[in-house]
Amino acid sequence: MKWFYRISITLIFVGLIGLLSVYLINRRVKSQSVGKMLTSIMEVPTENPPRIAIVFGAKVWENGEPSDALYDRIVTAAELYRAGRVKKILMSGDNPTESYDEPTAMKATAVKLGVPENDIVLDFAGRRTYDTCFRAKEIFAIQKAIVVTQEFHQPRTLYLCNNLGVDSIGITANRRKYVSEDYWAFREFFSTASAWLEINFSPHAPIGGEKEPIPQ
Repeated sequence: MKWFYRISITLIFVGLIGLLSVYLINRRVKSQSVGKMLTSIMEVPTENPPRIAIVFGAKVWENGEPSDALYDRIVTAAELYRAGRVKKILMSGDNPTESYDEPTAMKATAVKLGVPENDIVLDFAGRRTYDTCFRAKEIFAIQKAIVVTQEFHQPRTLYLCNNLGVDSIGITANRRKYVSEDYWAFREFFSTASAWLEINFSPHAPIGGEKEPIPQ
């Protein structure tokens, strides 16, 4: 049985080293978002040209309505627009089938909130956070952005966008207590490490396409 105990101890040791590595990566990523996560519209600087808001997709229900987290992101972006902090909004989300379409649902909600259709640009290939940030730079030619998402997601979003060439600050879209917050935080712990690995060692290949520069 000695071999069993040795293997068990080795596996435990390797697991602890792995968790420590993920923890340190999270600390590193979060350190790069210090001073870039804003909580109020009034904190967002008025710039010329203004930054473009990037709204990250999330769950859309079967009836086409956005989930609470997604709705709050859209509302925050609409407030940025009405306050004159942004002039254009990129709605980026997943659209894997005809029956599931995050960007179109996002646009419909934003229009209801008073954002003109002409100032909304849709990205139907924002399958992942990495994809959205990559395509913001490579497809939509965004130079400076304000990323709109919940606080738990902000450090990874800022890390990816800034490292993929989009000068970004973020505004948190937390407006309520979300049902799955604990799960999101747990998942984000590992997703952040994955993002760091993709940036530094294993670049991801998002869907490409023709350039569609957003005037900025």
